[in-house]
This record gives sequence, structure tokens and C-alpha cells, in this order.
Amino acid sequence: MRAIFILVTIFLFKLDLPESGLSPAPIPLCHTPANAMSELASNADFRMLHETPLAFTYQGAGETVTFPTSDGKTASGFLLKSPKTSDKWLFVYQEWWGLNDYIKQEAAKLHKDLGDVNVLALDMYDGKVSTTREEAGKLMQGASAERLAAITQGGSQYAGANAKIASIGWCFGGMLSLQHAIAGGKQIVGCVMYYGRPESDIEKLKKLNTDVLGIFGSQDQGIPPATVAKFEEDMKTAGKKVTIKMYDAVHAFANPSNAKYDAAAAADAYKLSLEYLKRKLG
Repeated sequence: MRAIFILVTIFLFKLDLPESGLSPAPIPLCHTPANAMSELASNADFRMLHETPLAFTYQGAGETVTFPTSDGKTASGFLLKSPKTSDKWLFVYQEWWGLNDYIKQEAAKLHKDLGDVNVLALDMYDGKVSTTREEAGKLMQGASAERLAAITQGGSQYAGANAKIASIGWCFGGMLSLQHAIAGGKQIVGCVMYYGRPESDIEKLKKLNTDVLGIFGSQDQGIPPATVAKFEEDMKTAGKKVTIKMYDAVHAFANPSNAKYDAAAAADAYKLSLEYLKRKLG
């Protein structure tokens, strides 16, 4: 069963990319994208959509945990345990910067507001964190589909066979949140994706066991409104429900480390996400 999960997830991560509003970067013919957003990472225009993150140090609850992965390695994550024993889990997926202190802060906020839910922010870069666009692009390009799948599956095993899992992620993590929901089967009860690359394969979308809350910005040139509209159509064709909230904002508008952070839009999006996750994990 574990091997099947890994193979399916690898297949999902290597999807064809829908159109974006950016000019394509030249890709060698022998190149196979490491994951569904790796080609975007090679695009200078896409990199410029991300403001250099402001300095921040998280100081609060939480612990680093490790768990084995099917590729013979180990993975880690930032865990905030439920105050009481619970099979409810929220997986938090990082932006392209890595599992930095902003993601830990967001995980802690969700943990506090959700109540009796275990919150696990997975480290999808195996300890690497970037502070520049160039570094982030290289890390996202180098994140292999096989390793991403192994980390996600290892996290699910860590949560346990009885776990009810919802996910949330931003940018690169928005894509990961959706792909986890597709590959995770009946354990998955909810999915929130912030301005991540949508899935365009109808047959893959049919595998979803949950509806999806998608949050996007109308000024986002990386994941433009046309791509979001296509995602809505594809979900309808697949017989799945998606709720789209489009804000008059840029890419990564909900990231407080972004100089173009939109506090009002971010607060409203967080409220919608929290209400959704409380329903799913209630």
C-alpha cells in the first residue's frame, strides 16, 4: 500500500503545467520537471513576483519531530500537539522559501485557533531555508517529485492510520496541499490552497475525497485569474466542489514577510480558511 501511495503521488507531482501569465523560460529538451512548479521557478518573471522576506524569528510553542520515509531516509516537521489526544491533523505546507519562522508562526496561530487538532508543518526541503529569490528558485527546482512524495507519505504514517487529515499551503505549498489531497485517499477531509499551481488533469481531480477552498489574487501574474477559472471548470467536470475566493491582490499577498502584504485581504482569507478547517476537522 505504501509503495502504491508513493507511485501515485510521484505521478501527480509530474503533471503538465497549465498556462500562466508569464513568458516561458527556455527548458532543455532533456529536462523533466522535478515537480509541477519547477518550471515556474526557472522563470525570472515569476521569481520577481516574490519580495525578499523580512527578517523574523519565531519564539513560541512547538517541537521538531522526525519520521522515517520510504526512500530509506528521514524527514522532519514542526509539530504542535493537540492539548488532548486527537486523531485530527492539519498538515501545513511551506512557501517556496522553505519551512521558515513565518510558517512556524502561521502553524502556531492555526493550532491555537483550531483547538484540539495536531498541526504538523512538514519540512519539504529537508532543513534548507532560503532568504533570496535565487536560492528559493533553486530549492523549488531541485525538490524532486519522489522526495516530496516520500515526505508527505511519511508524515501521514506519522499521524497514524486513524488520522483525519486536512491540509493548507501557500504558493509552492498550495500546490502541495492540493496534491496531498488528491493522493491521500479517504484520510483527507479538507484542503486549502493559497495561490498554488492547480491540477489540470480531470482524472486526477476525480480522486479527491474532499472539496477544496482556493484563495487567489487577481493581480497574480504567476497563477492568473484565467488559470483559476480553468481550475473551477476542471473541478466541475470532475464532479468535485471548489470554492474560489479571489482578492484584488498580488501573489503571496497573505505572507507578512512580503513587502506587498495585504493585511485586510490576508485577515479575511484567514477567517475563511479557519471556518472551513473547523467544519472539516470538527
